Amino acid sequence: MAPESLQTVIDSAFSEIRQVRESFTPQLKPLEVGNITSVSTGIAKVSGLPGVGFDELVTFPGGLLGIAFNVDADELGVVLLGGYWHLNAGDEVKRTGRVMDVGVGDGLLGRVIDPLGRALDGNGPVVCSSRLPIERPAPPIMERAPVTVPLHTGLKVVDALIPIGRGQRELILGDRQTGKTAIAIDTILNQRDQEVLCVYCAIGQRASAVAKSVATLREKGALDYTVVVVTEGNDPPGLAYIAPYAATSIAEYFMEAGRDVLIVYDDLTHHARAYRELSLLLRRPPGREAFPGDIFYIHSRLLERATHLCRERGGGSLTALPIIETEAQDISAYIPTNLISITDGQIYLSPSLFELGVLPAVDVGKSVSRVGGKAQLAAYRAVAGDLKLSYAQFEELETFARFGARLDEDTRKIIEHGRRIRACLKQSEFAPVPVPAQIAVLLALTTGLFDNIPLERMTDAEQSLLKAATAIPVEVSKRLDSADKLSDEDRETIVRIARNVLAGFQPTGKPEVEKKQ
Repeated sequence: MAPESLQTVIDSAFSEIRQVRESFTPQLKPLEVGNITSVSTGIAKVSGLPGVGFDELVTFPGGLLGIAFNVDADELGVVLLGGYWHLNAGDEVKRTGRVMDVGVGDGLLGRVIDPLGRALDGNGPVVCSSRLPIERPAPPIMERAPVTVPLHTGLKVVDALIPIGRGQRELILGDRQTGKTAIAIDTILNQRDQEVLCVYCAIGQRASAVAKSVATLREKGALDYTVVVVTEGNDPPGLAYIAPYAATSIAEYFMEAGRDVLIVYDDLTHHARAYRELSLLLRRPPGREAFPGDIFYIHSRLLERATHLCRERGGGSLTALPIIETEAQDISAYIPTNLISITDGQIYLSPSLFELGVLPAVDVGKSVSRVGGKAQLAAYRAVAGDLKLSYAQFEELETFARFGARLDEDTRKIIEHGRRIRACLKQSEFAPVPVPAQIAVLLALTTGLFDNIPLERMTDAEQSLLKAATAIPVEVSKRLDSADKLSDEDRETIVRIARNVLAGFQPTGKPEVEKKQ
């Protein structure tokens, strides 16, 4: 056969194949339909869905969604994601063929939503650019970069002594009503003009508490760069369980776009309790303190998603501030120890300090940051290097001073200096302090400019210094905010401003005492 004839036959054959392919209409296999066998608090048992996969979404009458949680040979345990009171045994259940996902995009900024992406703020439907699964693998080690940039909270005690870096996971823990949420909200407020987006995830909170937090964010102008994901205490446990995962996927969208993101989980105690409730209803075996054995895994796979991506992946970061509630100051309980081992440090809030009016009630001795020191600005390291040691010495000696023991002059000076450190580390709620003003206060502390000021005048003296810090030259403020070291000239400029301000608070007849540098 001639080459031309062979080519004609080949072209004809391909043409017929192409026509058959284009005219082919695939016969889609209908999705399986099963039935409810029983319904209880927040879960349903389903039969008749042999092909369903783990974590697959199924639909119930009325559009209610559920997640396949227990996939057994003859029965399916489904976690319900909404009101289930209308369900009855025998109702139809259909597969969807997809896993749980959530809408993401810039349209979520400034909105209050539930974990399913439905608006709760009455401002109309939420506009999303795409959807992401709520369960996603954490970035591999080779795609992560070191934590090198600080994330300032605006709280002097945290930024100076327990610094946090962008991409870090810092646990906030303490007993009930000790100010854990206040620290998180203050941190969000301080990200204004810092190019850091925020996601606040309220898990199982009282509606009044969530409304108060949202009102504070709106009043301070922080809601413009914040997404609020809410489940209330009376919501089904399934919504509380998926809330932090949905919030993390929303945050990851911004991180993968090369932006810096802060996410707050308030709090994971309610998340653990919701998971325990679901697990016990699904007959999963309980372990220590009646929690299922995989309670560590559900939190570790959540917090491992917080990281600083390498430059090739866009260089974005996701900083996580999980909150946990302790009981009777027991940080060695099951859930707190799990989270302490997962995170890169913890901020512990002491009820004793709270009762004494030391706010924020951060126990510096039990708090630590295992990463943030690497990201802390050089100016902080220069002025706060010995502050933690001085404060720890003061706390030890203060106990003896309470018994009326006779103290030598050096011990008395340490105690008096420590009392002024404690007074300067106090801070009002929702009043973050910028970096230059913090440096001015800390430098005045370390040089002893506060030591002769009476304790009852410390608050007024510090406030005057914070106001005067606005007079620090612009070029000096820029260097303080950068990674540059604190030069002798800059140090002298700040000390001179502080000395002039604090001179009016010195008692008459007593010259100020300045420590040798």
